[in-house]
Amino acid sequence: MVSERHEPFLRVEWNDPESGAKGYVVVDRLVGGIATGGTRMRRGCTMGEVEDLARGMSYKTGALKIPVGGAKGGLDFDPHGPEAKEILGRFVRAVRPLLETYWVTAEDLGVPQPLLDSVFDEAGLGMSLHAALRRSENPGKTLSRVREAFTVEVEGIALPDVIGGYGVAEAARAAIESLGWPDGRARTVVQGFGSMGGSTARYLDRMGVKVVGVVDAKGAIVNPDGLDVERLLKARTEYGEINRAALREKDGELPVEEWLSIEAEVLVPAAVSYAITAENCELVNAEIIVEAANVPTTAEAEARLLERNIPVIPDFIVNAGAVGWAWWTLFGDITAEPEEAFGKLSEEMRRAVSEIMAAWKRGEGSPREAARRISQSNLDEFALEYGEASQTRNIL
Repeated sequence: MVSERHEPFLRVEWNDPESGAKGYVVVDRLVGGIATGGTRMRRGCTMGEVEDLARGMSYKTGALKIPVGGAKGGLDFDPHGPEAKEILGRFVRAVRPLLETYWVTAEDLGVPQPLLDSVFDEAGLGMSLHAALRRSENPGKTLSRVREAFTVEVEGIALPDVIGGYGVAEAARAAIESLGWPDGRARTVVQGFGSMGGSTARYLDRMGVKVVGVVDAKGAIVNPDGLDVERLLKARTEYGEINRAALREKDGELPVEEWLSIEAEVLVPAAVSYAITAENCELVNAEIIVEAANVPTTAEAEARLLERNIPVIPDFIVNAGAVGWAWWTLFGDITAEPEEAFGKLSEEMRRAVSEIMAAWKRGEGSPREAARRISQSNLDEFALEYGEASQTRNIL
């Protein structure tokens, strides 16, 4: 039986006595006594935001059949402020009992992984995967495997920086195939050209899905015959902006606000949240939306798109690649070899997207509703096998 929407397993609010900053931890649920989810820092972060993100993490792990619950941490503070590291350090020390027992965290908005690991090291916790490592039968071997995986490069780029975009591309390809489109029919627009969007465009192009538009902060670059993705990637700054001097003769430009109306079958929002709203969703020309960013489509917009028979493949499925890769590495399901990571992610992502598209085509609700049901059902099965809070799975 699929679980109904439930109260989180745990909510914690922390008040920094020195700065007045607030911090939050929400453990949505435990599976095998453990939960995973990053720690973010931004001005205006709320308990409600962290709770929603923790629930999304449960959907993520459930969709990829990872026997781990979902959690999230958040700090209401400017990550660029001079006190940011000290506040993060005090937060980590304050919630240390959770980090030592069942919360495995990682980088998120405003908190890069090197900073998080530095704070963990200063707190005597080693690294942010501490709760997982302490459960391992051989922590040293597990840590060595993880560290090796995080240093692997693919064509000169760190594997963690490309694996997420590869997962998005596989999700898009699975959705395309589920619709029965012939090879070469699908054209794609990718909004956002940073790590996620850039990698998505690269792998879609290599899969034979023509990329006819990419969007950065300065506007849209379009070519109905297909863009030279590799050329644009080489002209990209560290902030994901493209040097227009690299454009070819037939490449055109459009104002950034016209990105939704570019003619293409597949739209991949891979930049900011709430990019597709009730106010602009009527401009969408695509036949399917594949959400690479977190919450890029509002609920009102998604409802209107579904009325037009435009399915939205939800973010917690599409952008789950990095989470899946990290846990498969921890469990020893894959080695540090990129081919194993790509192969495992391709298999699991294509299975998950095919399942939810099949449910949608059968009239069993939207792809998002189907994905939630499937994810929760998977986690419920794992909870029966491994227990919720009382039992643990050893990481090999």
